[in-house]
Amino acid sequence: MDNKDNIGFSRRSFIKTSALVGGGMLIGFNFFTSCDTDTVLEVEDLSKLNYDDFNAFIKISKSGKVTIFSPNPEIGQGVKTSMPMLIAEELDIAWKDVNVVQGKWDSVNYKNQYAGGSEGILKAWDPLRQTGATARQMLVNAAAIRWSVEPSSCTTKEGVITNAKGETLGYGDVAIEAAKLDVPEGLKLKEPENFNIIGKDISNVDIHNIISGKPLYGLDYKEEGMVYASVLRPPGFGQGLEKLDDTAARAVTGVIDVITFGNKVGVLAKNTWAAMKGKNALIAEWIELTPGESTKQHNDLMFGFLKGETFTTMRNDGDVDAAFKEADHIVEQEYESPFIPHNCMEPMNFFAHVTDESIRLIGPIQTPEWTASRVAGLLNRDMNDITLEMTRMGGGFGRRLYGDFALEAAELSDKSQMPIKVVFSREDDMTAGTYRPAVKYNMKVAIKDNKITGYHVKEAAISDNMYDLIPNFFPAGSIENYRVDIASYPSNISTGAFRAPHTNSPAVAEHSFFDKVAAHLEISPVKLKIDLLQKVKGNTDDRQLFSAERLEGVINLVTEKSGYGNASNGASQGFSSYFCHNTHVAQVADVEMVDGMPVITKVHCAVDCGIVVNPLGAINQLKGAIIDGIGTAMYGNLSFENGIPQSSNFNNYRMIRMNETPDIEIHFVKNNIAPTGLGEPALPPIGAAIANAIYAASGKRVTKIPFIDYFKKPNNA
Repeated sequence: MDNKDNIGFSRRSFIKTSALVGGGMLIGFNFFTSCDTDTVLEVEDLSKLNYDDFNAFIKISKSGKVTIFSPNPEIGQGVKTSMPMLIAEELDIAWKDVNVVQGKWDSVNYKNQYAGGSEGILKAWDPLRQTGATARQMLVNAAAIRWSVEPSSCTTKEGVITNAKGETLGYGDVAIEAAKLDVPEGLKLKEPENFNIIGKDISNVDIHNIISGKPLYGLDYKEEGMVYASVLRPPGFGQGLEKLDDTAARAVTGVIDVITFGNKVGVLAKNTWAAMKGKNALIAEWIELTPGESTKQHNDLMFGFLKGETFTTMRNDGDVDAAFKEADHIVEQEYESPFIPHNCMEPMNFFAHVTDESIRLIGPIQTPEWTASRVAGLLNRDMNDITLEMTRMGGGFGRRLYGDFALEAAELSDKSQMPIKVVFSREDDMTAGTYRPAVKYNMKVAIKDNKITGYHVKEAAISDNMYDLIPNFFPAGSIENYRVDIASYPSNISTGAFRAPHTNSPAVAEHSFFDKVAAHLEISPVKLKIDLLQKVKGNTDDRQLFSAERLEGVINLVTEKSGYGNASNGASQGFSSYFCHNTHVAQVADVEMVDGMPVITKVHCAVDCGIVVNPLGAINQLKGAIIDGIGTAMYGNLSFENGIPQSSNFNNYRMIRMNETPDIEIHFVKNNIAPTGLGEPALPPIGAAIANAIYAASGKRVTKIPFIDYFKKPNNA
């Protein structure tokens, strides 16, 4: 795929009847109706769900049971639970009476229907609560009409409406009447102190189906007549198909057809085993279309950039050159981060059935609308021809933003006129991926009279820079002379978003570097950060994206909870803090050296994400991000030779293991600020916290990922 594709997330109104609410937000409303039965739908097979019977968000049965549709893709971040919680809170329904169903892609009734950037709850906070509040008021209005009383004299609690006389009606009793009423405007939402659902631990709505093995994921999806496809892709980036002999593949039992499309070959079969066996039997010859690139070449290019003067300047405050000329001391360090594959537990897969009348797409995707639009463009079809249903994803981390696998399924279905499910093997997943870019940094500070007077960051990347989006993050504004320069090489290796994109690599480098600077100044890295934050408190520069007060708050909380600087367990500690994806995080990692190897024993994480919608889900998200960040920093490394990835499965790509996960404690800053994201913000700072703890434990500065390469490896590694 073209790694320069831009993802466009359109902002659309909800539904046909609209009401203008606070802040100029446009919300449409026509979305609850009465069920014909009291049965709560159990969705085990999405193909059996008749969506035409449902409206966009809410459906109420005669018994008062409520079905709430969760619009956004579920990749494990918990929105299928937390988004319906927002609606249920303002609807004033007991959570036990709520049934949650995954909504399909619907550009008319939903907006911001994607998973990425930790933006789900942030963007849904007001609209979804307004959805619940409006439905509740319409139900109250219907009950008031029946009783011939003022709506203001009625109250609600857990799906029951009560008037001043003590008479009651259930939501199901008035749902049909309510749906016919005008949509009320200007409703006041609950204050946080009145929340009954938000802020409570709510179990994942899919948990029982997950642990019992019910079909939820894309790999689980199947239907009558479906054909499986395994795709042979070029073994190296920059290669194209020259010759193909498919004789042996067609002879494999179960293989139905072999189809060439572009530089790829699809083997269609009755099952995945036959499809993959048939693919392995293909005899293909490849030609070099563009030069195959290697890790050594990339390293030389990036080091050349760092030593050269050809850069794009993203921010330039003061006079950085003068600051360094006048400095008493200069502290400088280079940092390196390699390509990283996503390695989702569930390999890429997607179902497509293309006919002259319609295109049905079903599977795990983070960007349903963008994917549907690309399929429409590929097949020269109208978007109205397409339906797209989202399954739960076994991990996304940014890889499922790029629906190349969905396009493959659609093209093969179009060519074969059969319902096709493309399934990647693990080797396909790792070698035909969209990777986190390889990046190198040169960071230096000028010190005059024992104060930082200048700061200069140079970033060299393969394909995609990180600092092109974050030059205004901390420490921007706190240092008078501050410059960020970036350069990149346009590689033919596909790169793209990786969990916490544009922050995961620079956070490790920059906040490891701050630890080194603090050591040079002979002060605590905590004091260094706090001192710098004082300089931007109350800053009116609209470029500043972080809150100095909130960042200082998480720093103070994590140092208190971890006993930083005075650990009771005798471990060496490393500190880091970071702002990204609208959330402020600080972490302290405990490290012990065991047989010459660093062992991470504990992590304290302090978070200011505003109101915590679902603490249980929030803690799971933060712990997952921390573990992911530890694995990436300690072990992540994908190298290339002549365009060919040098790792293809977990036998030669090191992942974090269960016994390497530390004890993790999460601490939230309590406030009533609107919630921000949690899927990504805890990942960027953990690498620096570990690096700084390793230095405290071993005296060794680790500046290149993977950190494990700095230490001897046991025989069983």
